[in-house]
This record gives sequence, C-alpha cells and structure tokens, in this order.
Amino acid sequence: MTTTPGALAGIRVLDLSRILGGPYCGQILGDHGADVLKVEPPGGDDTRTWGPPFREGVASYYHGLNRNKRIQHLDLTTPEDREKLLALVAQADVLVENFKSGTMERWGIGYAQLSQQFPRLIWARVSGFGSDGPLGALPGYDAAVQAMTGIMSVNGEADGGPLRVGLPVVDMVTGLNAVIGVLLALQERHKSGKGQFVEAALYDSGLSLLHPHAANWFMDGRAPRRTGNAHPNIYPYDALATGTDPIFLAVGNDRQFAAFCRVVGVPELAENPDYREAGGRSVHRDALKDKLQAAMAGLDGRQLVDDLMAAGVPAAPVLPVDAALTHPHTVHRGMVVELEGGYRGLGSPVKLSRTPASYRHAPLTPGAQFEGT
Repeated sequence: MTTTPGALAGIRVLDLSRILGGPYCGQILGDHGADVLKVEPPGGDDTRTWGPPFREGVASYYHGLNRNKRIQHLDLTTPEDREKLLALVAQADVLVENFKSGTMERWGIGYAQLSQQFPRLIWARVSGFGSDGPLGALPGYDAAVQAMTGIMSVNGEADGGPLRVGLPVVDMVTGLNAVIGVLLALQERHKSGKGQFVEAALYDSGLSLLHPHAANWFMDGRAPRRTGNAHPNIYPYDALATGTDPIFLAVGNDRQFAAFCRVVGVPELAENPDYREAGGRSVHRDALKDKLQAAMAGLDGRQLVDDLMAAGVPAAPVLPVDAALTHPHTVHRGMVVELEGGYRGLGSPVKLSRTPASYRHAPLTPGAQFEGT
C-alpha cells in the first residue's frame, strides 16, 4: 500500500505496554508514521483474550488498540531476552511501557539504568498512580480511578447513585496524555539532544477531566452534584423528549436560546426575565425544562434537530453506537478504517493536511510478522 510518510516517519518506538493506555499511545504514534515494535510476553497482551468477539483467536479489544505495529515476543523475566531488548532499545527513539513501578528497575532495565547508556531515549511510562507519593506504584484500572477521582460521583441521574462512564475514558485520556508527553519530549530533544522520562498516570488524567466541577468547587466550595444529562452550569444543555425521538440540546449562549425559542414556537420565553440570560436559565432550570418539554411534545425529533441546526442551535439525535458508526458524516470524516482481512476500526481523530495518518496493516496474530512500516 502506497502512503504519504507520516509526521513521525523515521521515529522508532518500542511499545512494551499492555491493556489500554499504553497500547493506545503506541497506535496513535504508529498511525502517524512511527515504526512501532510491540514487545509482548510469550503469552501475548492480556487483551488478546478479552472477548468475545474474536477473529482468528484474537479479541476485538486487542484489535482496537494495536494496528500499525510489528510484533516481537520476549520474556523479560529472563536475562537472555533482556539482552535482546537492549539491542532494540539501542535503535529506538521512544519506549512506552506500563509495568508496575519498580519491575523494570529490578530487572536492571529501568529508565535510571538505561538513560545513561541511551541519553537520547524518551521513556514514556503509563501507570495507575505514578511512581511516588501515598499511592505511588499501586496498580490502577480505569473504573477504580473513575471512582477515586470523583468522576463517578458526578455521573448519573440526580436521584441515582454514582455511575461509571460507559467507556474507558480515563485509560484513553491517559494514552493521549502519553502521546502529548512524547511529542513534547521529541520537540525538546531537537534543542537539547537529550531524551527524558515522561509519566502519564491514570490518577492525574482522571482529575484533569473534572472540569467544570473542579472549577466550580474551587470557587464556591460546594460539592458538585449529579445532574443526569444536564450541564451543571448552563441550561438548556440536556437530553429532552420530543413527540418522537429524544434529542440533545446544547444551548451555549443567549442568542442560541432565542433562536431555539423561535424554532419551537415559544419566542416569549426568550424575553422572560427569568430566562433571558444564562445565569437565570441555570437557576430556574426546573421550571424552564417543564415549559420546553411542553413546547416540544408534539414535534418530530429528527426534523427538530435539522431545524435547530439550520438556525445555528447545537442539537443532535441520540444515536446508538451502530448508527453513529454508519452515519454518513462518520464515513466522510474517515473515522472508520477498513483493511484487508476483514479488519475495521476507528480512524485517527487528528487530521493533518500534508502528512495524514495512514493505516498500513491490521493488528497481527500471534507469530505473524510483516516487512516494513
């Protein structure tokens, strides 16, 4: 397959990571042209078994995180394979790993040991809680970190209990933060000629996602509460019923609210002193919601979304995953990738004009190899 060299062409990455955050980081680097060698233990990454569904004995979970990678199996508990790893590190620009803190150090191949021998190496560690502090070196998984960083406490209906976000948002954001760290370190290396240690922790990433709840608490000291689908600061920013399908309405300013009121036939609400400005709409949200639902009760949801978008009001149908993945705009944006052998996956959300992402090969089955990048 002929492809344009990616933005990271010429960069060599060793991906020693398993599960999600680290492999996601490696896949993004690979999509943008880096030559990524994934080093797995003899039994393979745990997520090869996280199914069904499976294809050729490999779970969909693994397929979603490991394209554009070459594969080599090494047992790093053995001195022989640790020597093989050192030969690979000598050729690498970046190493990504998520071993429990201290593991690689005990093997004599940690960052402090190898950075002296390979001073240009950029070492990215994805961990649960970082390597130091009260929780340093403890294991962390996405759902547990969602619970501990307050994410679950603000997710769910107002009269319900804390709820996990229905996708591994902390793991994925940690992978993105690792990518950001690697790119920053590569840029800095152009000036200094030196590599450095990059750490992306699930705990830090989870806390970083708390906007605007953290900002609200910093300012007024009140504990955030669950608001269901509604935004804690502005209204109407909520899932609302219509005569047919529910829609999500995302009104961000007074102009949009006035336009919304005109479309649904209640322009007088935009002149009501309780609702004219954003602060009032948020304070009086319960009464406003009742009025909006009454106005929308006889309207067709899909048509209403079209009318609102045409009027400059952000609105959307509430789609299931299959409908989202087959939507014409999803196809237009290149967000579904298809490769030989039946592979389908999500495309890169980062679009570059001269050096776009490329999808050169699907995740490999155990023992499979390929030539080139």
